[in-house]
Amino acid sequence: MSCVNFRDVGEWIALLGAENLLPARRLLRGGKLDAVREAAEIGHPGTIVNLRQGPDRHTFGAEYRHVSIPNSYEKYDTTDATVRRWLNAVAQAVCEAPAFPVMLHCTSGKDRTGVAVALLLTALGAPRAIIVEEYLLSDGEVERAWIERALDGIGDVRRYLARVDVQRLRERLRSV
Repeated sequence: MSCVNFRDVGEWIALLGAENLLPARRLLRGGKLDAVREAAEIGHPGTIVNLRQGPDRHTFGAEYRHVSIPNSYEKYDTTDATVRRWLNAVAQAVCEAPAFPVMLHCTSGKDRTGVAVALLLTALGAPRAIIVEEYLLSDGEVERAWIERALDGIGDVRRYLARVDVQRLRERLRSV
């Protein structure tokens, strides 16, 4: 596979026991797209949301959003005001995505992407255990304590996502 940690989040959370929470082909995740040669390798995304610092060279005909945060910020510290603003921007980008599925990606598809996917799954009402298990599917250095810390910092998702219409976000992610 040319995109590390690539997966369809809806398919995986269904396998983990959260059926009917997020349809397949709504939310994709992975690492950098530099080695991807064609859209089929990454599930033919309708919108790509790049979370890493650098721009993508290819967008494979998908709509494109670049919502990055400097590497100096600890992305798992969701109580940090800058991280919170960034995550609100990520959720807003997904909420306003012009086409689905949405592909979220960063360099390795586990840290920035892991926290962002955890936030979106929290907004959908996914059980915490499912969110943690989905995160732990990633290759590379991942630790349960890191994602638990991020989830603790998010707390009440409606308050955390103060700049996002959470109900609309849910509807957009769940519609087929």
